[in-house]
Amino acid sequence: MSAATLQVPTEAIRELAEVNGVCIRPVVHQVTDTETGKVRLVPTPCGATLASKCPPCARRNRALRMQQCREGWHLDQEPEDSPIDAGHVDEEPPPPVERRVRSTRRRQDAPDLPSLPVENRTVGRAFTSASGRTYRPSMFATFTLPSYGPVLGDGTPVAPATYNYRRAALDALHFPKLIDRLWQNLRRAVGWKVQYFSALEPQRRLAPHLHAAIRGAIPRETVRQVVTATYHQLWWPPHREPKYVGDRLPIWQDAKGYVDPSTGIPLRTWDQALDELDADPAARPAHVLRFGKQLDLQGIIAEQDDADHRVAYLTKYLAKTFGDAYGDDSTATPRQRRHLDRLHHELRYLPCSPRCANWLRFGIQPAGAHDGMSPGQCPAKAHDRQHLGCGGRRVLVSRRWSGKTLAAHRADRVDVVRQVLATAGIEVADAERLAADVRRADGQPRYEWKVWNPLESSLPVYRRILTRTIAERLRWKAEYQAAKEILAAQPP
Repeated sequence: MSAATLQVPTEAIRELAEVNGVCIRPVVHQVTDTETGKVRLVPTPCGATLASKCPPCARRNRALRMQQCREGWHLDQEPEDSPIDAGHVDEEPPPPVERRVRSTRRRQDAPDLPSLPVENRTVGRAFTSASGRTYRPSMFATFTLPSYGPVLGDGTPVAPATYNYRRAALDALHFPKLIDRLWQNLRRAVGWKVQYFSALEPQRRLAPHLHAAIRGAIPRETVRQVVTATYHQLWWPPHREPKYVGDRLPIWQDAKGYVDPSTGIPLRTWDQALDELDADPAARPAHVLRFGKQLDLQGIIAEQDDADHRVAYLTKYLAKTFGDAYGDDSTATPRQRRHLDRLHHELRYLPCSPRCANWLRFGIQPAGAHDGMSPGQCPAKAHDRQHLGCGGRRVLVSRRWSGKTLAAHRADRVDVVRQVLATAGIEVADAERLAADVRRADGQPRYEWKVWNPLESSLPVYRRILTRTIAERLRWKAEYQAAKEILAAQPP
């Protein structure tokens, strides 16, 4: 490392890395060439999807999702089945799991759904205008949750005391289940396998809503009818009134599991609680999810600029968390901070799954109960302040959207750059050569990889790695720009 590099502050190097798209949290590997004995340190990007962790990697992942969305939105031919579509067969099939069957009878307060035989196609209809032009429209849709009480322009409740925080929290925890039911119902209503690329985002009131690119055009009235008729019933034990709060919590005993701290009587297990629910003819679902009345539907045509704008709009918040909807504490108002804190408190103590430790508050042992569980300490991300109930995937994509896995889309982006450079006669050397499955004469891998241990070296590796990677990135950018200029100067 040069003396000039040592004089540059680490923060300045980090800022330079961000500007040039270099990961600021690289995972450093020590790669040993077993034939020559040469050892080198190779950084690999951390792959973070949140800008709060690594802005360059978050931007790269967002660009990848934009490409995935764009490629599948306006297909005019059926995509090839991706490896996900083909599925896989386990060497030994898992033992059958007994399912609890609920009545499939529709609720009386929900309208009937239209139903058609589902054709094995994913591409929408083509239309021909009076001028003879053929076009194949698609759709951009936004689905929201219902109101929990009036809100102000800053997203905070007009009357926090009457705002239904519990329902807001339950809806956020189980929103993906309602989304799955929506796509199932929509496919049955239109009669073909509707494909979608969608992203979960927070509204100003902190409730999640869904932006979705939908391939093909569907009558707006049909979509509205399906949204109105779609619901999801949560058949869990009742969990409205907590039984154990404060310091009075169930105690673990090895032979009995969790017991009442006063009587020593074991709490009901998860299966016992479900058995009681099954045996009660008057039982009602613990919660019912429905969509709100707000529904935005727009027609999109691939050739129009609006299509690219919608792709950018659909993915614009992927690098942020739900907890960042109001910014940090310096930008959020006191009302907004109180609203976020109140919703987070509700989410912290509601159960997120059958295995959630919060079931102990309601006198039920979670599925797979073990010592050390405590209400309010479930490790699931859904309870975090940053996720606000949406701890799963932010991007939800149907299996036959583009016919490619995300890794295949990533490889496509790399190949585009390589092809431009190769056409111009420029070769790029990078760490992927070391990652290739190169074998020695005895058939063993030539390169040995292991995560570098900072305790084994006194070198300022972070500064050295970042400086070297920035230099490589600048060289690649210059070569790529030179290659494009060479190709542009060539006669057609």
